[in-house]
Amino acid sequence: MRLGRYGIWNSELGGGDASTPGERAEAAQELESLGFRALWLGGSRDVSDAAPLIEATSSLVVATGILSIWQHDAAGVAARHTALSAAHPGRFILGIGASHALLASDYHRPYSSMVDYLDALDAAPTPVPATERVLAALGPKMLRLARDRSAGAHPYLVNPEHTRQARAILGPDALLAPEMKVVLETTADRARPLARAYLSRYLEMPNYTNNFVRLGFSEDDFRDGGSDRLIDTVFAWGDDATIRRRVEEFHDAGADHVALQVVPGPDSAGLPRAGWRRLAELLPQ
Repeated sequence: MRLGRYGIWNSELGGGDASTPGERAEAAQELESLGFRALWLGGSRDVSDAAPLIEATSSLVVATGILSIWQHDAAGVAARHTALSAAHPGRFILGIGASHALLASDYHRPYSSMVDYLDALDAAPTPVPATERVLAALGPKMLRLARDRSAGAHPYLVNPEHTRQARAILGPDALLAPEMKVVLETTADRARPLARAYLSRYLEMPNYTNNFVRLGFSEDDFRDGGSDRLIDTVFAWGDDATIRRRVEEFHDAGADHVALQVVPGPDSAGLPRAGWRRLAELLPQ
């Protein structure tokens, strides 16, 4: 699948109260016209959430980023994947992940449960090919599983150093498509508070903080919504050249594709379409 160097990550486009189906379809069409080739649906989105956006566009690749293994039965997912892929070959990627204990009441043994889920996808009456699925992998074990049993990895809330380490584990051929958050502000006094408010909820999830510890951060970096050091490594903000350079750092570290998430401002409402337009100007495909 041709994803391009940059795509868009957004949780609202998969469905939500802030937009209507028609608005979401129109937004997907605009993303395609702006030159973005891939759209990652944040949250635990199902295959059925991707279908209307694929149907509304002509070439956009849509991925779940990610579908939680605790919320969606593997056999049903496989069946819906087969139907969508048959209707629109090469335009859907099944991104799956083990989510977090705070979000999934059934959460237990995430690695073993992911192996079981992949086994179930393989054993379904209409299996999901490994080449059409990716894993939300952070740690070394899950990255090796992504390498061995999927097309690659879609890590969320990471920095270029994680991308460098992930590429070393995945090898040269697997897809590596990290997510990166962008705050479209030029000054620290405006950008960092927005980023900190957005990051604070993720710092309550051990999967993320444990990953940051592996990357050299400490408990001090997790206080009060995150240290400046942590903010500046997982968010891109600043002038046009700085944002462009920060995104390119992921490619330099080994990413094939970067899924960009526009962080909304305090008064923002609805889909961040103005932000997507600016990113298209900053980062021509």
